[in-house]
Amino acid sequence: MTIDLAHFTPGLSLIGGLLIGAAAAVLVLFIGRVAGISGILGGLLNLPRKDTAWRATFLIGMIGAPVIASLLDRPAVVQIDAGWGEILIAGFLVGLGTRYASGCTSGHGVCGLSRGSVRSLVATLTFMAAGFLTVFVQRHLMGG
Repeated sequence: MTIDLAHFTPGLSLIGGLLIGAAAAVLVLFIGRVAGISGILGGLLNLPRKDTAWRATFLIGMIGAPVIASLLDRPAVVQIDAGWGEILIAGFLVGLGTRYASGCTSGHGVCGLSRGSVRSLVATLTFMAAGFLTVFVQRHLMGG
């Protein structure tokens, strides 16, 4: 395994992690809610809608921050080596998984683990194992 030193940014990654942790802490301390993206978005889609202001604000900030960052600096070049069909199937499977796990990686991995939730530990280990297995199958068994 090699590290791509041209794109290795531990300082920026640390700052990003601290900002994610701070945002999760602010949300739980001031509103009493967990910063799980699937739950935040799901709450906006459920009828009747309640507490939409903070949910919409959170999602607008999550989408708007990278847009603003790209205007201030060089925009990130995103390369996705998959077709629309694969992307739609993957998105569906991720959505299905978040419903079965009662949360997503941000809810369980960031917020649940920091609260010492055993359920979140099991969910996060499952997410990670599925990711490792997917990469192994893709790279070593399918030749990708």
